[in-house]
Amino acid sequence: MQSYTKTSKFMSKILRHQPDIIGITIDQHGWADTKELIRGINARSGHQMNMEILEEIVRTDEKQRYSFNADRTKIRANQGHSIPVDIELEPVTPPEILYHGTGMKYVASIEKEGLKPKERLYVHLSGDVGTAIKVGQRHGKPYVYRIDTAQMAQDGYEFFESVNHVWLTRRVPIYYMHPLDEVL
Repeated sequence: MQSYTKTSKFMSKILRHQPDIIGITIDQHGWADTKELIRGINARSGHQMNMEILEEIVRTDEKQRYSFNADRTKIRANQGHSIPVDIELEPVTPPEILYHGTGMKYVASIEKEGLKPKERLYVHLSGDVGTAIKVGQRHGKPYVYRIDTAQMAQDGYEFFESVNHVWLTRRVPIYYMHPLDEVL
């Protein structure tokens, strides 16, 4: 089976950050026309794309980054956007504890300001330590925070769960965060 990792990463860039690089538009809810996406990728990149490849990327993506609509005429990224979109998530009550994985190089900044979405729309949180460690490893030596999401929710912060079970919130102030080594 062929790997489409590079194509998937390119598609992620298009659907989350820069649809204009292949000349397509994303609607207010993050949806792109499937045929336009395929045409744009084929016309403006070195990647080969057709519906079969697109379906394979969506089906096999380890992080389940993408979703089709019911008739597969539209596709969108499930979260991680830097462009303003409403991916139609309803606020939900989070579990009592969630986790945030980052790289050691960001700890000093985080401990001053808490977690902010930076160029994205939301802060991403994980439901388990293992996933948070994997996320942190993408940024060097991993560092994991335990987030007191029950208290955050009680204090009025909203949480959303994406279709691929990534938890989202607008920000996490430092006083809800605890280095994982303190709780083990």
